[in-house]
Amino acid sequence: MPLEPRHRSQKLVDGPDRAAARSYFYSVGYTAEDLRKPLVMVAHEWIGTMPCNFSQRALAQQVMAGVRAAGGTPMEVNTISISDGISMGTEGMKASLISRELIADSIELCGVGYSFDAAVVIVGCDKTIPAGPMALARLGIPGLVLYSGSIAPGVWEGHDVTIQDVFEGVGQHAAGNLSDERLAALEAVACPGAGACGAQYTANTMATALEFLGLSPMGSATVGATDPRKNDLGVQAGALIMDMLARGQIARDLITRESIENAIMCAASTGGSTNIVLHMLAIAEEAGVEITIDDFDTISERTPLIGDLRPGGRYVALDWDRAGGTPLLAQRLLEAGVLHGDVMTVTGRTIAEEAQAAQETPGQDVILPLSTPLKATGGLVILRGSLAPEGCVIKVAGHERLTHRGPARVFECEEDAMQAVLQNLIVAGDVVVIRNEGPKGGPGMREMLGVTAALVGEGLGETVALLTDGRFSGATRGLMAGHVAPEAAAGGPIAVVHEGDTVSIDISSRRLDLEIPEAELRSRLAAWTPRPPNYTAGVFAKYAKLVSGAERGAITR
Repeated sequence: MPLEPRHRSQKLVDGPDRAAARSYFYSVGYTAEDLRKPLVMVAHEWIGTMPCNFSQRALAQQVMAGVRAAGGTPMEVNTISISDGISMGTEGMKASLISRELIADSIELCGVGYSFDAAVVIVGCDKTIPAGPMALARLGIPGLVLYSGSIAPGVWEGHDVTIQDVFEGVGQHAAGNLSDERLAALEAVACPGAGACGAQYTANTMATALEFLGLSPMGSATVGATDPRKNDLGVQAGALIMDMLARGQIARDLITRESIENAIMCAASTGGSTNIVLHMLAIAEEAGVEITIDDFDTISERTPLIGDLRPGGRYVALDWDRAGGTPLLAQRLLEAGVLHGDVMTVTGRTIAEEAQAAQETPGQDVILPLSTPLKATGGLVILRGSLAPEGCVIKVAGHERLTHRGPARVFECEEDAMQAVLQNLIVAGDVVVIRNEGPKGGPGMREMLGVTAALVGEGLGETVALLTDGRFSGATRGLMAGHVAPEAAAGGPIAVVHEGDTVSIDISSRRLDLEIPEAELRSRLAAWTPRPPNYTAGVFAKYAKLVSGAERGAITR
């Protein structure tokens, strides 16, 4: 339905009574002519502390040029971001998931406060990507999301490396298999410039999923942050948002049950991050679309795993781009008969129409043929059972064990578990249980990449399991169950696991169980008392009071 191009901004800047508003705008360089055009927010999360979003201010200029050339007036808006990789294993990691809400809130506040007619949200590091659609769903204006792009891989001892290799190198170092000098050399080259983590970790999982959701231009996500083509994509995004405005297409209309299923298929077919479960639940909630945690398992079960991408596979995001990018994956999933081809995208074309433009590089083996998938079903599995009555998430990228049964090694926080790993106190067969790290208990649901990578680095990745009410990085691999719900802070069964209890994981049966009599479990839960909160004031305390469980996306209400 067509919109008046200045459907919001005219109330802000038109008429004699808005003279003061215009005067403020003049003071920062806008002209009267600028204010007679649609006002377009170009939002980003540039910050001088990490590579993931470091190119965004420059990319914003390209988007703004595209908006101007198409007849709009762009205005730059900046909010924050937290680096998961830098904060990993510290108290600062608790800020990461909380930042998703703050970023979405910030963009929403600026969208309303400045009466923008449309918006382009540039995203990069993990929590910025779901925050963009969440804000656009709330605002109800034409809007699209542009991923600033993946980092290039580093080169160490003659082969490509990513930040995953550094985290696993810490475990190798602790096991005495990597010297101080080699670890220092690895860390010096693993991140060679701007861009988000290079493999199918959370950033690339979410960025490519947003193309399948319809909110990002198809083919834009796999183009690297420092690739010259990214500037062209920025200009095109600026022109595209003006076209969306002319068509009256608002972002919220693109977020449907079918488009969310497509986004989940993208992640499932590429061995993507388990964080997509949290984030798509949150996006669906903002858009008023009904979806549950169990839907991820159902959708993954009918989706073939055909993306041979790290951390479970061989390739990084830039390899996928060279192979044919997201249009090639969409084409494959259409051929498989699982993708909803009639889902509309920001371009005004359906995802099936976008997939027709796919150009596969001859001989590529990043996105596999349907005849030779890595696995007949996708990489996302939801388990339930006596330890996770409201569910938990596990990633099965093709080679993991399907069962594990062993004694619980119980830790009340991530730091305690990490010390045990580094001191070689975890042995083959153990089930590492890390609790009080959930959305409310942390608060903030820290990722456990430091622990999981150290276990892999020590050679225990194939013989140890881990479960937590926290979450995992997209770089995590191995038999790791996260998002266990209810969390310990809410009195879930994970709160009453004892050291040495037998824990059973059975992926085929979709079960996570504590092997004690049901009466004993009831008795322990009845005797359980909450721990004092880790924070009693400030943003962390506020978040803990407002946040839902992981099974609902850790949303705040």
